[in-house]
Amino acid sequence: MRVNRPWLGLAVLVLPTFLVAMDMTALLLALPQLSADLGATNVQQLWISDGYGFMVAGLLITMGTLGDRIGRRRLLMIGGAAFAVLSVVSAFAVDPLMLIVARALLGVAGATLSPSTLALITNMFRDRRQRGQAIAIWASCQFTGGAIGPVLAGFLLQHFWWGSVFLVAVPAMALLLLAGPVLLPEFRDERPGRLDLPGVGLSLVAVLLSVYGIKQLAVGSVAVVPAAALVAGAAVGALFVRRQLRLETPLLDLRLFRNRPFTAVIIALVLAGVAMAGTGLLVTQYLQSVLGFSPVASAVLFAPMGVGTAAGTLAAPALARRMKRTTVIAGGLAGSALGCLLLAGVGGAAALPLVMTGITVLALGAGPLFALGTGLVVGAVSPERAGSAASMSETGNYLGGSLGLALLGVVAAVVYRGRMGGTSDSLAGAVAAARHLPADQGAELLHSAREAFTAGLHVTGVIAAAIFAGLAVLILAMRPAARTASAAAPGYEATRS
Repeated sequence: MRVNRPWLGLAVLVLPTFLVAMDMTALLLALPQLSADLGATNVQQLWISDGYGFMVAGLLITMGTLGDRIGRRRLLMIGGAAFAVLSVVSAFAVDPLMLIVARALLGVAGATLSPSTLALITNMFRDRRQRGQAIAIWASCQFTGGAIGPVLAGFLLQHFWWGSVFLVAVPAMALLLLAGPVLLPEFRDERPGRLDLPGVGLSLVAVLLSVYGIKQLAVGSVAVVPAAALVAGAAVGALFVRRQLRLETPLLDLRLFRNRPFTAVIIALVLAGVAMAGTGLLVTQYLQSVLGFSPVASAVLFAPMGVGTAAGTLAAPALARRMKRTTVIAGGLAGSALGCLLLAGVGGAAALPLVMTGITVLALGAGPLFALGTGLVVGAVSPERAGSAASMSETGNYLGGSLGLALLGVVAAVVYRGRMGGTSDSLAGAVAAARHLPADQGAELLHSAREAFTAGLHVTGVIAAAIFAGLAVLILAMRPAARTASAAAPGYEATRS
């Protein structure tokens, strides 16, 4: 019996992809328990939850390019080993500072995994149809991991201590380290040029400042510090762009943005991340604070968003064989817009069915963008630069998610405060205040607060629908011209675009 090494290798590669996504969401349920156990302050809790994501976002570009230079399998093995060790350290942390440092280093290790796995898939599957299927499976595992993370965390926390949330990664990484050298080939750029160390520093600072500023806008009442961080991040980012455009072998090949479909997909990945993260934030809070479900039950009810996206990514290659890829992506985005409009009508006795249907339709429609769009991005470069292109795709996802939490979270908060006449800043605050009021006054406050929050969800749904509809038009408008598409960028495949 002949062994199909590429597909067995894919089975190994989806493990780190699944775990990195799961690690991003699983901690949310464990945070209250571990904070009480370790005595973490509010500021320390913020760094425990955000330190991992900050480092992943800040180092994706660097790690994608580093894999092109030293070898993608080698970088993946190093990152996998570090991830396993640091997961153990996190599980047995004895104080908040130890956990913060371990989580930040986990982010460094996590940043090596996503671009390495995606670049290896691109190299292992040279047939466009098979590569599309493999990327769809990879993307579906990423979203499934994010959806399952809170559910698995809830189960573990009912039976074990909070450190078990981190230990889940250890056996999977051990399997990666054992099977990877056997099943995964090594790929690297034979003429990579010198690593742009100043560019590494500039990209890290620019992304970290930007992500920090965006997140603080969502949680802070004073906008001066996050605004200053965003301005500084933009200034450092401008210096990074200027430097990259002047180098012969840049850390990030910004000339790829001359390719119209490539540019459209990167923009779509960022803005779709904005819409999905923003609606996800509001829906999870709505399930808990308005409909009254527990955190674990809310995680289960919210799972269709991640699973739906996974299903959409898996269906995308089959759809692309029957119609143009841009048509599939644009059609899916139009469907996502309809799902968001369902969220704009949530309320009354049909609230839960509308929420469940809305997030499922939204997620299914976004799937083709993440599957086919990601394939277009990594297919737009020569195989030697696949790691760099993969890091662009992943960075767009992370930045979009951070923007969505901040921008749409702020919009919902403004709507809430407006509906409450300035008497309450948040639904959580209203719930806490209602406990100290007489029963009838407390019930009235809660009713008003829940109505105000629901109004914020409606506005968020309309904004997200407008974003998805605009992206559908953008994808169709920026499809390649048949006469020049094949020359748009090295390695780009114009067929059935």
